[in-house]
Amino acid sequence: MTILALLVVAALVCFGLAGYGFGRLGQIGVRRADRRTRLRCAAALAGAAAAAVYVWGLLNLGVAMLATDDSGTDAFPTRPCRTASAPEAAADVVGHRIEYVPPRYICLRRSGENYATDDVPGFVGPGAAGLAATAALCALLAGMTPPASPPKPPGQ
Repeated sequence: MTILALLVVAALVCFGLAGYGFGRLGQIGVRRADRRTRLRCAAALAGAAAAAVYVWGLLNLGVAMLATDDSGTDAFPTRPCRTASAPEAAADVVGHRIEYVPPRYICLRRSGENYATDDVPGFVGPGAAGLAATAALCALLAGMTPPASPPKPPGQ
């Protein structure tokens, strides 16, 4: 249930930020927009991209969770914990854990070690963090940029 709520919220954030960024630039025009407006739109679009990458990771995590829930009599070790490259790694799996930030499916081993499966692509965490940092930097720069002065009418 948590993953569904996160998916809905992140998707709404993604579409809201993209709508603001593209809408504002479309309303004013890229060439006529001042630096502050461009930075605000860049921050919104980078935030939308970060939310989109996070949603992609959550969708992959949700598919892995469905595979776990639908295992039936073939439930242990869970399907996401079985790897073709190292089948012996799944032999001593005693459980699993879901992490939402960054989205990962973790398999717990009897020895106390754990490993993340390949169900969620490795770029999701760093990609979302990098895009969120870009959005924050653009928003900070937009806040530090003085507002553009209105153009003076000719003859003054």
